[in-house]
Amino acid sequence: MSGRFIDNLPKVYGLYTGGFLVFIGLMAILEQMGVSAATLGILFVSFTILIYAAIGWLSRTMQVDEYYVAGREVPALYNGMATAADWMSGASFVAMAGGVYFGGYGYLAFIVGWTGGYVLVNSLLAPYLRKFGCYTVPDFIGTRYGGNTARLLAVIVLVVASFTYVTAQINATGTIASRALQIPFELGVWFGLLGILLCSMLGGMRAVTWTQVAQYIVLIIAYLVPVIWMSNAQGFGAIPQLSYGAAVDRITELEALHGVGTLMPEASQGGLRALTTAHAEAPDSALASWKFVTLVLVLMAGTASLPHILMRYFTTPSVRAARRSVVWSLFFIFLLYFTAPALATFTKLQIMDPALATGIIGKPVADVMAIDWIQQWSNVGFLKIVDTSGDGLLQINEFFMRGDIVVLATPEIAGLPYVISGLVAAGGMAAAMSTADGLLLAIANALSHDLYYKIIDPDADTRTRLVVARVLLVMIGAGGAFIASLQLSNILGAVAWAFSFACSGLFFPLVLGVWWKRANRQGAIAGMALGFAAGTYYLYLVRFAGMEPWLGLDHLRFGIVGMAVSLVAMVVVSLLTPEPDAETQAMVDDIRIPSGDSILAETH
Repeated sequence: MSGRFIDNLPKVYGLYTGGFLVFIGLMAILEQMGVSAATLGILFVSFTILIYAAIGWLSRTMQVDEYYVAGREVPALYNGMATAADWMSGASFVAMAGGVYFGGYGYLAFIVGWTGGYVLVNSLLAPYLRKFGCYTVPDFIGTRYGGNTARLLAVIVLVVASFTYVTAQINATGTIASRALQIPFELGVWFGLLGILLCSMLGGMRAVTWTQVAQYIVLIIAYLVPVIWMSNAQGFGAIPQLSYGAAVDRITELEALHGVGTLMPEASQGGLRALTTAHAEAPDSALASWKFVTLVLVLMAGTASLPHILMRYFTTPSVRAARRSVVWSLFFIFLLYFTAPALATFTKLQIMDPALATGIIGKPVADVMAIDWIQQWSNVGFLKIVDTSGDGLLQINEFFMRGDIVVLATPEIAGLPYVISGLVAAGGMAAAMSTADGLLLAIANALSHDLYYKIIDPDADTRTRLVVARVLLVMIGAGGAFIASLQLSNILGAVAWAFSFACSGLFFPLVLGVWWKRANRQGAIAGMALGFAAGTYYLYLVRFAGMEPWLGLDHLRFGIVGMAVSLVAMVVVSLLTPEPDAETQAMVDDIRIPSGDSILAETH
């Protein structure tokens, strides 16, 4: 964008927010006039995607610096919003509350780990990578350690982790599109991909940045409105984040009444889950505590290793702005994460409490099947009711639902106006699209810059490099949409794998690259190769070969194994081989000095 646009960001996004609120009001008026729910859903999703596509088109560029790092001119506040949108993936917006809804305490590890990861980002990496002046994470690895082997290994880890993550985001867009547009999930993923590519293909990081700021505004409004509405309607006050404790107590009473925790029904029906899913360990057991801590550790280290997040801090004007940007990121992320447990609680209460008009447990199955939201979500395959007892009444172990739809279905479950459902669908689409944009860009940039330009064709001109980046963007996106359409894993599970892949191969090479001058090329290669291989092999053993997990480290936590192997390999090999040359060690010292010019000249 031009300097004038940068100078007028508060006015531009203030008008955008006002316009979006007016649009919501217009949709509410149309609902009162009798416009169908299906039409409102289409209008919400289509309108917001068109806005993002327009921003992407207006931000198109053929300048390398603009395409890869948005010209390094994004102010800290707006980079914080863009980073939060980049981070508020389909997992955070769509699946997080669903995980807490079904799993309770254990799933709070996702909130703690993802939020805590930004402490590591701020203290260990972001400011120093910004001082380094790189375009991509493999760019730092390749330059810090030297040689194409280290750079190539970093590209491989980045592609595997980011591709795993992006399939989860396209899965989320397919889930939302299938419900809002009443189309099959398999078609929804391709619709979502089209919107994602429209935002990122022409303008690269510049387009993605300004689109993500717009997307954050939509998604945070969409997440907070239904929770506050439900809290007020149920008499818990206007600040649900501080008042949902009483709702938790009521749910505990209802669970005891329905025998949750003592019944052992079939826990799933084709990927759908029942509320009575039993846990192998008590929430306060030593094993549960260990699994909580290890999942938090994997998610924290994974956060600090994810290239699409670290790339966001390459766009700030200075090292100081990068630090401030992380603080703003944490604030904007906190607004949603602090709300997720409250949303899960109120939604579960809406379904379970027979005293509420929305309660369905204990009511005649025929009456429940006639409810509109039950029919709609059943039609697209995300909900199922099985009267196994044959008594004609819906028992809690006869109601099956995909955790991924809890947030999306909440407005309908609570009986809110359909305009709120459309708003939530638009917010979920914004969350999934913003993260998918960042991930696809991270993969395409790494392949075009670090593999094609740095290794295959160093003489490539600017036009060729950007054409290669855009072609790769489309190809990778299409591959992600195809994998997502197969529904091989739920959203939250796929995201956890991505974090474990990233921290297995990249966490210690990145951290030690900044903080240990003795770390050398051979050590980094060993750390990346052995750590990534060990983590991946352990995932295969426990997830697909039927091996019993070691010490409770299941397929969501294989990053612990990968990181341990990576650290030992990197330290041992570095100490057994010659130390880096004096120039490299001086460069590492310089990285940790906040002031001064970037290490790399702007001649990528």
